[in-house]
Amino acid sequence: MNIMKNLTAAAILFAVTLFAGHAAQVKEIVSPNGVLRVQLQQSPLGWTVIKNGTTLYTIKDVSMLIGGKTYAGQTPFKSVKTTTAKETIKPVVPIKFSTVESAYTQATLSYGSYTVEMRVMDNAVAYRFVTKIKGDVEVQEDNFTLVPAEGYVAHRQTTGNFNTSYEEAYRHETLEQWNQSDRKLSTIPCLLSGPNDSQLLMGEADVDDYPRLFLQPTAEGIEAVYPKSPVKWEPRGDRSETITEEGNFIAKTSGTRTFPWRYVACTDSKGIVEQTITLQLSRKPVLTDTSWIKPGQVSWEWWNGAAPFGPDVDFVSGCNYETYKYFADFAAKYGVEYILLDEGWAKNTRDPYTANDNMRLKDLIQYCKGKGVGVILWLPWLTVEQHWDLFKTYAEWGVAGVKIDFMDHADQWMVNFYKRVVSEAAKYKLLVDLHGSFTPAGLEYEYPNFLSYEGIRGLEQMGSCRPENTTYLPFIRNAVGPADFTPGGMNNMQPDRYHASRPNSGAMGTRCFQMALYVVLESGIQMLADNPTRYYQNDDCTRYIASVPTTWDETRCLAAEAGKYVITAKRKGNKWFIGGICNGDQDSRTFSLKLDFLSSGNYTLTAYKDGVNANWQAMHYNKEQRQVSASTTLDIKMMKNGGYAAVIE
Repeated sequence: MNIMKNLTAAAILFAVTLFAGHAAQVKEIVSPNGVLRVQLQQSPLGWTVIKNGTTLYTIKDVSMLIGGKTYAGQTPFKSVKTTTAKETIKPVVPIKFSTVESAYTQATLSYGSYTVEMRVMDNAVAYRFVTKIKGDVEVQEDNFTLVPAEGYVAHRQTTGNFNTSYEEAYRHETLEQWNQSDRKLSTIPCLLSGPNDSQLLMGEADVDDYPRLFLQPTAEGIEAVYPKSPVKWEPRGDRSETITEEGNFIAKTSGTRTFPWRYVACTDSKGIVEQTITLQLSRKPVLTDTSWIKPGQVSWEWWNGAAPFGPDVDFVSGCNYETYKYFADFAAKYGVEYILLDEGWAKNTRDPYTANDNMRLKDLIQYCKGKGVGVILWLPWLTVEQHWDLFKTYAEWGVAGVKIDFMDHADQWMVNFYKRVVSEAAKYKLLVDLHGSFTPAGLEYEYPNFLSYEGIRGLEQMGSCRPENTTYLPFIRNAVGPADFTPGGMNNMQPDRYHASRPNSGAMGTRCFQMALYVVLESGIQMLADNPTRYYQNDDCTRYIASVPTTWDETRCLAAEAGKYVITAKRKGNKWFIGGICNGDQDSRTFSLKLDFLSSGNYTLTAYKDGVNANWQAMHYNKEQRQVSASTTLDIKMMKNGGYAAVIE
């Protein structure tokens, strides 16, 4: 990430000294374009965010309890100093834009021995604490309460406790309904949808040596909660643990540090899809050489049962050399960069060095290398923790990366485990994909060999991966970072017709819905989840899927309504790809899309469209090819739970 930073000292908007007994004063911080205004209050610290004259939300009772001492809260700040800043960010793995222009007004609230920093962007407001305390400290509390304006509905992933893989389906309730129902916790990110397409996305960034944020409802709004820091834990089976003792703190950490950014993106449905707030608030890359980091697609065997069945299959399929050689041949034919060996490649999940007797792992790695295909190995996280030298060993074998699974926790220890993994993997030039994981908060930018997280209800959930949930992903989960959804099912069914299981796995939604996911969803490492035999049988669709990049130079949202439909156009070099998906609320949806993002000249559009019978036979699609230009208005139709996938070149 190359950064050109231009900090310009602005006039001090205000400097306030509050005296004991004086009423709280309200001051205003304004975004660079003047659209967002933050009215700052204190005693207790909080603020109200206003967009074009309309109040969006209020943050109240901002404070931390560190070592038994309250920071901010009722304590008045001594002064506020503001500056403006602009920077150009070029992410190593650009999942939305290869160049991001970031501008903001920064306010520093000084309390003497510590500060609260606020950034007011044109589309978001963020804050964090910055402390300078000698030695280590114990953080007992980190508080805020968000109170949205009237009329907002919360779209959130709920969990009964802090032990979660972040794979739950989204729930949709007003805050009153949430508070009066089971009051379950919500993971981050959380989307609040309000009147006139007002969208508030709650997220966090630069979470380092600290637990992940959770949310819970109150009678007034939404407040922050965190898992306690584990003091002792014991392994449970081969991939889990039991925490046997917790501290009375959420983090034990250095007293001199910056704490995580908490942010709320304030925009509309299109703006949520295009925003890059997590990137803008995250740390810069620490790797000096990133030339070896190769995002790409992966042929994955778990979803389809590792059971190819084509006329050329004359071997017993399963976790063996012949089957993975077949997957490697498929990947090489279509230019897919990697194959993944999921659970079963090892003789024992607790032993990361001994493959099963039929695998011939080192021969397979060499065969794949000769085909230009990399090998990624699956591991449970406990095995990694207990065999830390496996990164060095795998690099010596010629392995390209690791997929690590089942962490299912988001406390301080586990956050630190993620960082230890990606930093150790980087030493040996290994890529990382994490499953059973929490959601992104910026580590993938600090260590760009960290290509993707799960933390999503993806295709592996089979009949529980429903289009009405998937259509929310661009507005919630993918809005904060890369997501390993594992798309690509060729056995397509409408939800009311769904019946499938491994090895004949099925995907809800139309064929074009699945194809469009490769454009709509974002991940530095993108799976082809289905069987090579099915892909061979659907060669035209497969060639399109395999042609879709995993990184992008430019992203434009052409049409969107959160949770109902989204159509995006994404550019890589001089090619544009268009992907659209919708839910099943209507039998069909039609759109007229302007192609004025194209440069001058004539282009060829190749599109895959839902067939007229796709509402019944979800595999029905039609292919279209036509000439287009910047003056073209493209009329498209998506059937229920349908999609649209195209390339313009």
